[in-house]
Amino acid sequence: MIFTYYAALSSFLGTSVEFVEALTVILAVGAVRGWRSALIGAGAALAILALLVFAIGAPLVHMIHIGWVQLIVGLFMLLFGIRWLRKAILRYAGLKALHDEQESYEKELQRQQNAGQIRRGIDSFGFITSFSITFLEGMEAIFIVITLGTSGANLMNASVLGASLGAVVVLVVGIIFRKPLIRVPENTMKFIVGLMLTSFGAFWVGEAFSVEWPQADLSIVYMAITLLLFSWMIIRHCKSRMNRSASISQRKSEAI
Repeated sequence: MIFTYYAALSSFLGTSVEFVEALTVILAVGAVRGWRSALIGAGAALAILALLVFAIGAPLVHMIHIGWVQLIVGLFMLLFGIRWLRKAILRYAGLKALHDEQESYEKELQRQQNAGQIRRGIDSFGFITSFSITFLEGMEAIFIVITLGTSGANLMNASVLGASLGAVVVLVVGIIFRKPLIRVPENTMKFIVGLMLTSFGAFWVGEAFSVEWPQADLSIVYMAITLLLFSWMIIRHCKSRMNRSASISQRKSEAI
């Protein structure tokens, strides 16, 4: 049961993060090139992504035996989760800028305005922009859905449900308010998804090597908490080192 909720929540958060970034571009396209072009482009990409999930993800559940796929899926989730977790740690440690949707929106707005004359009907530049950003961000969401869905029995439905809810919620809220979702804690959500995918991946890699996890499925929660504490320690250490370096540089400049 914990796998089902874990897969649904991971898919929901991961998909929401990806589509918040896609929505920012779609809103800029709609504001400049026209909403028809923006929505048709995004809709076409979503339709293709949905087909990919059902054409690739669903058959994999029945074709691939859970015994040996655990290692492959676990490694992919580990790599993907560690990538998100690393970026989140760098952002919260001050070594990488936090992602700012308002800044991204203004840049894309300027790019759309400089793209030339707007065509009647479906503007090709607006359509391609909306289609490409939705498809690219959606592909990462699909990776999360398929890896989570194929990692255990009856998890594909939970993963697809979570991803669908994430996409629908983000797009509906964005279209209603027609503003970038700057209040969405995107950086925090990426941090959480990184923790969840990394712990889930580690669990399945261990299962592939017949590791006897204490308290079975609950080990995933314990691993996520351990990763959170370890990440917090790294962030505090990095901030401390940066503050000491800044203090030393300041004293040197004052001495000169």
